[in-house]
Amino acid sequence: MGIVTIKLPDVGEGIAEAELVEWSVNVGELVKEDQLLAAVMTDKATVEIPSPHAGKIVWLGGEIGQQLAIGSDFVKIEVAGAGLEGEAVAALEKPVLAEQAASTDKGLTQAQPIAPEKKRTEASIPVTTSVAAGRGSVPSGPARPTGQKPLAAPSVRQAAHRYGVDLTYVHGSGPAGRITHDDLAAYVAGAVDPAPSRPPLRDEVRETKVIGLRRKIAERMSNAKRRIPHITIVEEVDVTALEALREQLNAERREGRPKLTVLPFLMAAISRAVAEQPGMNALFDDDQEVVREFSAVHIGIATQTKSGLMVPVVRHCESRTLWDTAAELLRVADAARNGSATRDELTGSTISISSLGPLGAIATTPIINYPEVAIVGVNRMDIRPKWDGNQFVPRRVMNLSSSFDHRVIDGWDAAVFVKRLKTLLEAPALLFVEM
Repeated sequence: MGIVTIKLPDVGEGIAEAELVEWSVNVGELVKEDQLLAAVMTDKATVEIPSPHAGKIVWLGGEIGQQLAIGSDFVKIEVAGAGLEGEAVAALEKPVLAEQAASTDKGLTQAQPIAPEKKRTEASIPVTTSVAAGRGSVPSGPARPTGQKPLAAPSVRQAAHRYGVDLTYVHGSGPAGRITHDDLAAYVAGAVDPAPSRPPLRDEVRETKVIGLRRKIAERMSNAKRRIPHITIVEEVDVTALEALREQLNAERREGRPKLTVLPFLMAAISRAVAEQPGMNALFDDDQEVVREFSAVHIGIATQTKSGLMVPVVRHCESRTLWDTAAELLRVADAARNGSATRDELTGSTISISSLGPLGAIATTPIINYPEVAIVGVNRMDIRPKWDGNQFVPRRVMNLSSSFDHRVIDGWDAAVFVKRLKTLLEAPALLFVEM
């Protein structure tokens, strides 16, 4: 027997360290080749680290939440043979993005099994019968609460793909319910169709440690709320004319142009408004007691991703057309959602927008993206009755909820800014007129 030392592999160009967010194995546990060891997180994505060897775990190189240097000792495994104690292990497979691995098990319950490659970890799985037609003693119904993502190594997910297995219905026997190759083999050997049954009584309490991106979000929000005395102004905006213009532009747009939403119009309005009130397009360094105003308008867009809230940035909105703004907004938002956004695309904003789209409420109280001094919140659009002097008529209306740093922005100036946004959005032709 010998000891193999596995180093933390390079998980991305220019990444010097990564945060350990999950151990999938314990000391003393026997592991197979390709079995998932752990997950680490960088600024861009969560990466799963598989084992290049089969053996027994004898040492783990960190605690959950700890920052680990690339190339540092990560895991030690006792294996048959002389081992590689003290040497760098170069046999690690390329790490797999967790979001990419998770996508391979969607929509596979109707797939027909395909003969697999002859891998040692999958050799015991029969392939002569469709999984959907199998019968046996495997428990029926979902193996975990509805909506909870099944945990499995990339090699297990790939095997499940080949056999047309939806991992949602496979019971996991590994740590934290992780699905192993043996679990998958047992399911394929005697699978049953999920059948409705009486919902069980539920009294479980699940604790989730706040780590990774969620911890960073919590820190930023706490810091902003603790340091910034917010003042929030809610204003009703009649966007009937804007919606008519938007629909006409979309109907006549050239091929290749993205569909316009309300956001490019709002970003154009913000660019016009901060030109008149540069104090809104600023950062407040409260440690140095300095306010820095910017002529360039770099607008951060709060974007919900699978990993949590991110704020990709559309730069130089003051010089973009509506179509250009829409295209860049789509690009950086997609990059944030799929984990490919660079550090430059996620930093450098001078003012931000928060929008919940059709899920938005009547009003919100957005938290300022510290150290910025203003944020504009977009709420749900509704048709409401408005009095035109003679009768009530239906109009498309939405509320803007805008928050300001009351240390450097007075209530009067904030109200003037919101009023200007209202004027520009209610008469969108003003966005195209040289002032």
